[in-house]
Amino acid sequence: MSGKITNYFAGGNTARGFYSLYESNLEGLDRLFILKGGPGTGKSSLMKAIGHEWNDKGYDIEFLHCSSDNESIDGVIITALKVGIVDGTAPHVIEPKFPGAVEEYVNLGYAWDSNILASHREEIEKLGTRISDAFDEAYAYFSDALEVHDEWEKIYIENMDFTKADQLTNELIEEFFAGKSLHKVSKVVHRFLGAATPKGAVDFVPNLTEGVYKRYFIKGRPGSGKSTLLKKIAATAEDKGFDVEIYHCGFDPNSLDMVIIRELGIAIFDSTAPHEYFPDRENDEIVDMYKRTITPGTDEKYAVELLDITERYASNMKSAIQCLAEAKEYHDELENYYIKAMDYDKVEELKNKVEQEIKRLSMIGQTT
Repeated sequence: MSGKITNYFAGGNTARGFYSLYESNLEGLDRLFILKGGPGTGKSSLMKAIGHEWNDKGYDIEFLHCSSDNESIDGVIITALKVGIVDGTAPHVIEPKFPGAVEEYVNLGYAWDSNILASHREEIEKLGTRISDAFDEAYAYFSDALEVHDEWEKIYIENMDFTKADQLTNELIEEFFAGKSLHKVSKVVHRFLGAATPKGAVDFVPNLTEGVYKRYFIKGRPGSGKSTLLKKIAATAEDKGFDVEIYHCGFDPNSLDMVIIRELGIAIFDSTAPHEYFPDRENDEIVDMYKRTITPGTDEKYAVELLDITERYASNMKSAIQCLAEAKEYHDELENYYIKAMDYDKVEELKNKVEQEIKRLSMIGQTT
């Protein structure tokens, strides 16, 4: 019987540039293989293959997805073995803390023909520059979108009843935690709810909340207090010793979009666009921040201003996604040069060495 596969993003293309939460998810691993090598060298394929092999053996697997390529992953973790494999190339460069003892580099450059790559140096350099420029342009559009989003939030913040917002937060905290605590140190991991990708906004909410007993769908507007509520719930869970999964906003990583407390069987998340969901299970519940905290008639009163804001916001986001798609096209061209220079039999050798080491570690775990 196969194990469970959990999908999430640990890095994202955000209004604050590329933002990494990798360290939080790799913390506590006993073994970490850091893959080095250019585009098209087989890093993602290697990680997927090993992940699915161990999943087929019944192990739970975490796939860390790539926000810049919808078909690729940036990492895989075999949770029970405390073993991970990650792409350690830019922009998610990972430096070992205990080289050799915990982390080990796997150099896929071993499998390429440098002479072939050198013969295309000019084309490779040009594509590298175009990719970098496309990302810079995307981040500039995301940054502009964030400024517009701040205007959007301001309207609702100025029409919010903060006493009612605090009351709602306290009601939920009481409902979640009344008389409940665990006498241990809370384990907290930080991830992204979703990500801006070359194909638009992507999230894994259904997968992440699949085994959760009760889900709370927060509805509201920008600035209606959704992130603040989630931060207070996460802090309370940590204070009371519950393990917490904190999911940041893929657009603004300073904001939160979801908190999962699996020991309580609870997930609560911002269920507005671009990750809008509606209850479809018996225990699902809506938390409407607009109805509870915002002055009635605010949408209607500011309809003209809100229309202008939403149009400018959508325009910037669309332009940013187009830039990510351009970067992906250039990246695909760059990959082709490396693919032609690769000896994938040698990549398979490296994969087998990693696989053998993981098997060895699993045998040690069975005997302890």
